[in-house]
Amino acid sequence: MFSSIANGGLRGGRRQAGRLVRGIVLLACLAAPGGAAAAAELLMLERPGCVWCERFDAEIAPAYPATEAGRIAPLRRVDLTEPWPEDLDDVARERVTPTFVLIEAGQEIARMRGYPGDAFFWGLLDDMLAKLSGGAGARGEAI
Repeated sequence: MFSSIANGGLRGGRRQAGRLVRGIVLLACLAAPGGAAAAAELLMLERPGCVWCERFDAEIAPAYPATEAGRIAPLRRVDLTEPWPEDLDDVARERVTPTFVLIEAGQEIARMRGYPGDAFFWGLLDDMLAKLSGGAGARGEAI
């Protein structure tokens, strides 16, 4: 099957082969001890009624999981009106919402206070992702 896909034997063969290779690489990263893909998360600190959180939800949230950034650092929402999660004890709490905190292996790597709008979010997020141990940023492009 793999050679059939790689040789274009199936519809969209090259595209499917590329996706297959990226999927295998992603699985390898997830399985590898200390792999950046397994350890990174993008926390979204939010609270009910936050208009900037709602704007993020409308402009970015629907596409985020399908982007390379979403694969590198899946979005995890933390409601600031709820008790602070125990696994985030090493992450400083915040008042400003939304705040995006990139964590890797339970440690804070970078923080973005506020939502700057869709025109600036991806570039700022890419700068944050470049600080991960893997060092690769992702411009929010869908695979």
